[in-house]
Amino acid sequence: MMIVNIYTIFMVSLGCLFFIAGTLGLLRFPDVFCRLHALTKSDNLGLGLITLGLLPQVDSVSMAIKILLIWALLLLTSATSCHLVARHERRRQLSEQAEGLHNNPHSEGGNEP
Repeated sequence: MMIVNIYTIFMVSLGCLFFIAGTLGLLRFPDVFCRLHALTKSDNLGLGLITLGLLPQVDSVSMAIKILLIWALLLLTSATSCHLVARHERRRQLSEQAEGLHNNPHSEGGNEP
């Protein structure tokens, strides 16, 4: 039983380290896409390690299935929300570029003085 507890402590601690790394990436990286990459990758891996650490501690198979279903649901929602945020940011960048082209008469390739 002690080996199971050590395994759980190790995996949960490792998962928490990945969550901390993702948070640091969110705070430190320069643009939205880098921040999303750091956050989603580390959060998915951190949650997976925590889930794998908790599985040996459950008493029944039904509880283990519930934990795995929660993990799968969070993986799905994390990927979906990341995709939506990235798509919104890309559309915002494209609309800013289009506005810049309409407001700047020299950007069309004309002769500059």
